[in-house]
Amino acid sequence: MVIETETTATARMPLTKERVLSAAIKVADEGGLDALTMRKLAEELGVEAMSLYYHVANKEAVFDGIVDAIMGEVEETVQGLGSPGDGHDWKTAMRQRILASRSVMLQHKWAPSVFETRTEISPATMRYFDAILGIFREGGFSYDLAHHAMHVLGSRALGFTQELFEPDTPDQNNEEETAAMMEQMADQLPYLVGMMMEITHDDGADATIGWCDDQTEFIFGLDLILDGLDRLRTTA
Repeated sequence: MVIETETTATARMPLTKERVLSAAIKVADEGGLDALTMRKLAEELGVEAMSLYYHVANKEAVFDGIVDAIMGEVEETVQGLGSPGDGHDWKTAMRQRILASRSVMLQHKWAPSVFETRTEISPATMRYFDAILGIFREGGFSYDLAHHAMHVLGSRALGFTQELFEPDTPDQNNEEETAAMMEQMADQLPYLVGMMMEITHDDGADATIGWCDDQTEFIFGLDLILDGLDRLRTTA
């Protein structure tokens, strides 16, 4: 009698593009984006690497598909959220939608780096931004002001902020190493060191995507932008 394991059962399933992309997301979730290779993806699916190319032309095609798959998760997450036309004010509707999208990005913290490298906007991403534009319009924004607003939001509309750089820093748990670094920098960078000594990002790993993209800072920036846009909306 042969006992079928989960691995062999999975291997018997027909290989589809959806299965390939789901496996790619799983590999990246477990090992980061660097772990996502065609060989590793084939191993995850229990197939030969050449079999993948019937469904995805190359690794870039995998990345394109991942973006659409993750935006599909976002679409599922934001379903049923209010809009100004449903009796919610536009700021509440926008804030809910963006923070819902961020909740998906926090589950796939490597995803923003994939979004940033795409040269074309996926269909699911287009639908998401169309809904964002709809909230602006239903909230009383002209197309011109809504266009400005979408530029101001940038990647924040999707739930993450683009880091200019992500410096290597000493182990935050090693107080002696951190103190030594600060002492070395204090004379040349007094204000930056003063800020770094006083301000800590303690939202925890679950609420942080990048070096400075933690939940507290993300929400602070988002609310600041939405408040400013609301003032422009009422004076335009």
